[in-house]
Amino acid sequence: MKITLCGSIAFIDEMVAARKELELSGHEVEMPPLEVMGGAGEMISVKEYYAIRKETSSDEHWVWRRKAESIHNHFEKVAWAEAILVLNYDKNGVVGYIGANTLLEMGVAFYLKKPIYLFNPIPGMSYKEEILGMWPIVIDGDLKQIK
Repeated sequence: MKITLCGSIAFIDEMVAARKELELSGHEVEMPPLEVMGGAGEMISVKEYYAIRKETSSDEHWVWRRKAESIHNHFEKVAWAEAILVLNYDKNGVVGYIGANTLLEMGVAFYLKKPIYLFNPIPGMSYKEEILGMWPIVIDGDLKQIK
């Protein structure tokens, strides 16, 4: 199956591990890039970009251009996939965190009628009803449940 991994960039290491395990099971996997172009045209790790983005002001235009590019590029990966897997680990004091970007990606998958797998249970967030309405399949950390 063709699977796109979704989730916070804070979980990039977990995405790499999940990609390896899924590929060993015969799946094709897409995920966010490990590097992006920095403000001076140099390649920087996505972790470094994430840290810069969290600390930057709204006038750092290159940061927001990269953000727009990454949103668009990941929507393309969702469209390519037969299913998405949301890696929703604990973050910011929220068990099973699903952030705004990931919710958008889930919305694209839902619109395109693709299965949405959640690695962990649905978080108790203000938009829990929207998540429930997309009928995600919770796999409780077991990647073998993806079929």
